[in-house]
Amino acid sequence: MLEGIVRESIGRKASKALKRDGYLIANIYGKGLENINAAFKLNDFIKEVRKKTSLIFDVKVGSKTLSVVVVDYQKDPVTAQLKHVDLKVAQKGVLSKYMVPIKITGIAIGLKNKGVLIQSKRRLKVKCVAENLPNFFELDVSKLDVGDALLVRDIVVPNGVSIVEADRVAVVGVEKAR
Repeated sequence: MLEGIVRESIGRKASKALKRDGYLIANIYGKGLENINAAFKLNDFIKEVRKKTSLIFDVKVGSKTLSVVVVDYQKDPVTAQLKHVDLKVAQKGVLSKYMVPIKITGIAIGLKNKGVLIQSKRRLKVKCVAENLPNFFELDVSKLDVGDALLVRDIVVPNGVSIVEADRVAVVGVEKAR
């Protein structure tokens, strides 16, 4: 389990000092909960995120143990090092919005017919309770030819989960190469 510290001071000076010591600045929030300003060891955070098997993972901050989901992060534009992360508490029984990644499987027929596979959406916004949160949406593109696309309405959604995006939005498609 990932362990972090609660930041007493949220000023710029304190944040810079923590970053210099190898910490990652984090904000943890949830519906009806007070925001927690936290910091995690950068390398420990990266290891934990890489080895997790589901979107939801546990963190321990101070005396609290929370189940959280990564909502947003910021990277340094030059070094690509992680600078800041926002974590949302996945509360059981509370309806909330999450971003679920899309996993593409198969090789499209259109690629052999001089087409290019274009993925316009990497993640989809869904509304559900934490217990029903899918880890990813798997899309099989093996039947797509040049000019074909998979739309949001083509995605198989588990019970209790609704996609917030419009159902006519293209997620992945094959276009003719120029």
